[in-house]
Amino acid sequence: MPRVNDADSAGDGNDSDGDRVPVLLVRGDREYLVEPGGEQGTDLGVLEVPEDVQSGDTIETHLGDEFQVRRLRGPDLFHHFERTGAPMVPRDIGLVIGETGIARGDRVLDAGTGTGVLAAMMARAGATVVTYEQDDEFADVARGNMALGGVSDAVDVRTGDVTEAVDDLEPSSFDVLTLDTGDAPAMVEHAPDLLVDGGFVAVYSPFVESTREVARTAREVGLANVTTRETIQREMQFDERGSRPSTAPVGHTGYLTIARNE
Repeated sequence: MPRVNDADSAGDGNDSDGDRVPVLLVRGDREYLVEPGGEQGTDLGVLEVPEDVQSGDTIETHLGDEFQVRRLRGPDLFHHFERTGAPMVPRDIGLVIGETGIARGDRVLDAGTGTGVLAAMMARAGATVVTYEQDDEFADVARGNMALGGVSDAVDVRTGDVTEAVDDLEPSSFDVLTLDTGDAPAMVEHAPDLLVDGGFVAVYSPFVESTREVARTAREVGLANVTTRETIQREMQFDERGSRPSTAPVGHTGYLTIARNE
């Protein structure tokens, strides 16, 4: 596989490879994602979006109701991408990007594309991403989502099992390896060969058993600084009686293992 090229404009919200990045049309709790030049029917009338629409504009429906225009931002992808399962939540994506330092010019190998929120947000941070999805239909949905997010030129969605494609990947050609798959330990074995010196691997899993296997494998193949954390947050509740964590279900989402190639 040829070396992944750096992205020049991914992550800044600009058009890419012919994609017209949609804008958000907002009124109260109503939100619609519409491409410039497109049309959106609502219960308040039809919205016609100009080709030259800008963030901050106000657009009226044909019945005279106003919607505010907002620029699409990373967290909006989580809410508006077509879903093929439960996508990684923005707070966990933030941990992946923060722990690995993903930035403009980085090359990322991602496995377990799913909805594609992680891949898209890494691209918006400036990385170029090769991502593997085993399910044909899921991969097609992910490609549509990349176009929706304006990052098609920075994200290469491939259909297949990444463990079967390892021999076709150029050694030391990736800065970061992100895994959200059941066979993550098998890919962690290849991390030292695929990553540049000092590159990171980040593995996300909902189950502690597979997480334990990932950490064990990472140490066995010589990765350094192997750390596993549970990702959990509690929402705070404020009312006239006082302040406390919400009694809603515990905010556990998964386990994140980070390791570095020496």
